[in-house]
Amino acid sequence: MHLGKVMVVFGTRPEAIKMAPVIKELKKVADIETRVVVTAQHREMLDQVLQLFGIVPDYDLDLMKEKQDLYSITTGVLSGLKDIMQSERPDLVLVHGDTTTTFAAALAAFYERVPVGHVEAGLRTRNKYSPYPEEMNRSLTGRLAELHFAPTDVSRENLLAESVASFKIWVTGNTVIDALMETVAEGYQFGEALDKLNFEHRIILVTTHRRENWGDHMRDIYAALLQLADEFEDVEIVFPVHRNPTVKDLAEEMLGGRERIHLLDPLEYQAFANLMNASYIVMTDSGGLQEEAPSLGKPVLVLRDTTERPEAIQAGTVQLVGTAQGKVYEAARRLLVDRGLYNQMAHAVNPYGDGQASVRIVRVIKDFLYVRIGAANYK
Repeated sequence: MHLGKVMVVFGTRPEAIKMAPVIKELKKVADIETRVVVTAQHREMLDQVLQLFGIVPDYDLDLMKEKQDLYSITTGVLSGLKDIMQSERPDLVLVHGDTTTTFAAALAAFYERVPVGHVEAGLRTRNKYSPYPEEMNRSLTGRLAELHFAPTDVSRENLLAESVASFKIWVTGNTVIDALMETVAEGYQFGEALDKLNFEHRIILVTTHRRENWGDHMRDIYAALLQLADEFEDVEIVFPVHRNPTVKDLAEEMLGGRERIHLLDPLEYQAFANLMNASYIVMTDSGGLQEEAPSLGKPVLVLRDTTERPEAIQAGTVQLVGTAQGKVYEAARRLLVDRGLYNQMAHAVNPYGDGQASVRIVRVIKDFLYVRIGAANYK
């Protein structure tokens, strides 16, 4: 029986990582046609993940351009998907998370009256400008979606509070754990990019890229990193720097040429995941790392004032520290000097799943398509 056609749309590296296991599971189902569309709002970082997981897109909009803004991404996704949607006529469009591609693809599907499935649905801060524009991207996608794949019970409750029908919500766990379990390997050999890193030292892995942190907030974060490097001689700070010039230029200005601070080009996902596994602490303003690092027993300090992942705070795997220099420095220092506190965070149970989220999602999709076919035949 031909169940139908599922179109998977994504545009960034984190989306590709989290959708790769779902695509793999979909392709195991002979009765479902799977089409993969990438918008490539982040080109090079996306391509690394496509190659790692063996994903060959059926369509590539190749939208990334220098100094792109939210207007150009949104309109580019909408106009680029119009012909593809009308040609392919999918039975379901699957999107992930909270990027501009996610919202624009959901809107394009709505214009074509195609149901939307939202992977990693229900994350909320209740502050539409934090994180920006992600909070509104995922909230608006939630209003358009027919199937809501929530990673946790907290996400499910968020959706219920917004009057999403309970029968449209499934708690699946987070697909990033599925991808992580396939990627981290014992005895992984790092390439020459990490030759200067002393793995006998305690490694602090740092990432920053959020728009709301651009400017003074990032200056404060980087100033705290300088304090830590000066105080702890057994600490190595490793910072794969985002390619955005706003982030890259400031990082090089403040942290470049400093002893035991390593500014790297963005790493391929396999290398990054294994570096995270070798790290002592993770300091980040990323969303996904709040889920991944605890799976590896790594305490996470979140360099933001809000988080849409309160489960991790409640579980004790992450700490929300903000961006003020003193708070960032003190939070990291406590973990470096207090082994009891470190162990408490490192050994807390990660609330984001068991590595079977993709299997659960595809099971729901099969049932959904089967019911649609039955309803169509009944008419």
